[in-house]
Amino acid sequence: MTGWMRGGLLALLLSVSTSAGAEVLVATRPNGEQIARFNVPDGGWWCVLWHHSVQGFEVSDCYENRGGRMILVRSHLPDFAAGLDHIPGRGRQVSDGQGGYFILDIDEPVPGNAYVLRPGAGPVDHRLQVGGQTVSLSAKAARERVRIVLTGTEDQ
Repeated sequence: MTGWMRGGLLALLLSVSTSAGAEVLVATRPNGEQIARFNVPDGGWWCVLWHHSVQGFEVSDCYENRGGRMILVRSHLPDFAAGLDHIPGRGRQVSDGQGGYFILDIDEPVPGNAYVLRPGAGPVDHRLQVGGQTVSLSAKAARERVRIVLTGTEDQ
């Protein structure tokens, strides 16, 4: 993607208008600078995607806005590689049909509707994906502290 395309995409994401009462998913640097912003209505989904730092395959954690709460719903893990595993009692593990597995029905609220991620550099490429839009957090803030929060528009 060329520089002007990345800049245009970021400008588009930052200029998206929100309706009253809707929730917004925002990724910010410690100084408050927004690096991604998406409208996520009640029932809406988003995923954090990245490539495993050793094996290189894509991993995902997917969340849902349930009544203004950030809920971790499912994960996709293509392998039991370093750092990846299913914790019994936390969701249910099912095959993805390609040698990996999904952990479904995690249904775990994220405390405070927010968490901090330090996006990996280079091929790890941590990304936020909402619908057909994807923003690379690694391209914008590799190795930086990034806060991901689901908040009401009145909080912005």
